[in-house]
Amino acid sequence: MQFDHVIAGRTAGGSDLARRQWSISLQDHGITRRDVPDEAVTKNPELSPASVARKWRPGTGIYVVAPLQPSLASLVGEIQARFDPKLARMLPPHITIIGSSGAGPIAPTTSVDELRAALATIAATTRPMTLELGRPVRFMQTEIIVIPLRPHGPLRELHERITRSGLRYAPPRFAFTPHITLSFYRELSYDERRALLAMRIDEPAVLTSIECSLSNEPQPARHLLSLPFTGHRVVAPT
Repeated sequence: MQFDHVIAGRTAGGSDLARRQWSISLQDHGITRRDVPDEAVTKNPELSPASVARKWRPGTGIYVVAPLQPSLASLVGEIQARFDPKLARMLPPHITIIGSSGAGPIAPTTSVDELRAALATIAATTRPMTLELGRPVRFMQTEIIVIPLRPHGPLRELHERITRSGLRYAPPRFAFTPHITLSFYRELSYDERRALLAMRIDEPAVLTSIECSLSNEPQPARHLLSLPFTGHRVVAPT
């Protein structure tokens, strides 16, 4: 398979939210300043992305993710294994609903019973959804390469319902920006980065459930809970 060509076919906050937030250190969840503009990387292949890109580190805590359907997960997994083997080993391909953007990780002391009590009704009244994928981009101008999704419609509704569920989560650093991560840990070469950004995946994401996993790096995430969507299927507008 030629990953640097088109991959076809497989290819609010507010007082009313009643948020309860817990704190994590800015060192673990922050961004360092960037000293060189994007154009410098584009025009000078000798510059390492690591020397110019902002860093972002995931926080310790519980993440709520939506796993991808097997065909898309297999494709994304192949891409991750080529460009970022560590990412491929950490967690199956997914879309993060809570823990990355819009809301930080849920407090790691939250029990499985508390998660189920807060999320079971939300999952039971959420319809399976089909979402079109965008072109790969750099996440918030970092080294991280992601496939973006529209931050509106049923995916945002799911995100916001969970933020209002009463679970305690860390303050977010970014607005809700749903995505599928292709490269996170590894420092890509100029050619690798260009090839990854040139990829196209035509297959939409089909989401049918949410999962909760406890992240405590450098250990792999530990699965805590899975909840299926049992409403009627909905196709998000493109």
